[in-house]
Amino acid sequence: MYQIGVDIGGTNIKIGLVDDALEIVERRSIRFPHDGPQSVADKLAEAIREVLTAAQVPETVLQSIGIVVPGSIDPTGEIVINAYNLGFHDVPFKKLMEAHFPNVPVLMANDANGAALAELYAGAFRGCKTAVLFTLGTGLGGGIILNGHMFNGGMNQGVELGHMYLVNGGEHCTCGNDGCMEAYCAASALARDGQRAMKKHPESLIAARASGDPENVDAKLVIDCAKEGDETAKAVFDQYIDSLSSACASIYNLLDPEVIAIGGGVCGAGEFLFAPLREKTTGKCFYKTHGKLVPAELGNDAGMIGAAMLHKDAQ
Repeated sequence: MYQIGVDIGGTNIKIGLVDDALEIVERRSIRFPHDGPQSVADKLAEAIREVLTAAQVPETVLQSIGIVVPGSIDPTGEIVINAYNLGFHDVPFKKLMEAHFPNVPVLMANDANGAALAELYAGAFRGCKTAVLFTLGTGLGGGIILNGHMFNGGMNQGVELGHMYLVNGGEHCTCGNDGCMEAYCAASALARDGQRAMKKHPESLIAARASGDPENVDAKLVIDCAKEGDETAKAVFDQYIDSLSSACASIYNLLDPEVIAIGGGVCGAGEFLFAPLREKTTGKCFYKTHGKLVPAELGNDAGMIGAAMLHKDAQ
């Protein structure tokens, strides 16, 4: 049997046909059409049918169409309440897709939840009962696995790990509050602090590599300069590690998970990130021993695989 997994982003929509071995046997990527939810549903349905045709798989053997979006879903799993990058607000997207596929179950979830589900079935969380995923990008997403299933909150409204408080009265967050984990642990926070440091230290390697333009400073540049021994970059990176380790330690102290996995471009730093992060996290944990702290495994395919697994998780 087959599932369709759809990962909707503000730039592209990724569609994968996933088999029982959790392999993506056929895929497509289309540009996100910024001309309304109905247009998105219409073009997505067209792309799904193109995938099925290319794989020579009839629609009648599809078990489900799973969709993950970067936003909040209502407790019924039918309405996208807010997905700001998509321009979706109170959109009954499940119903729009069911109109195209009336005989196939359609399920929706938040994209970070879907990524955590993918890691459970095919990645870093295999064999785990309790695990947590952080995705570090422009924002900080997160997904929780409890008792071997995706946890969507006690009231089924979702989990917002990025908006747990880390610093009282701290940096302003995109959610409107101050001091959230996202404002300190997202990749964008590392870039922001790198830009500030560059302005204070025009003699730094960061400034040289950015040609003196703060707009050229991103997380990767800060990490690369820190690797090369630039003191300004190292100070920024060390502070970032300190913040991220506080977030990880808080999760260990709260849930005692078997694994915390971290995904996103920042993880390209490898052990340059993970070695000091593990050390600082361990120093802050209540427990003498804690679960593993590892990179997420599935990368850009996590959304599609997780979306395809929503049907199985719901059973």
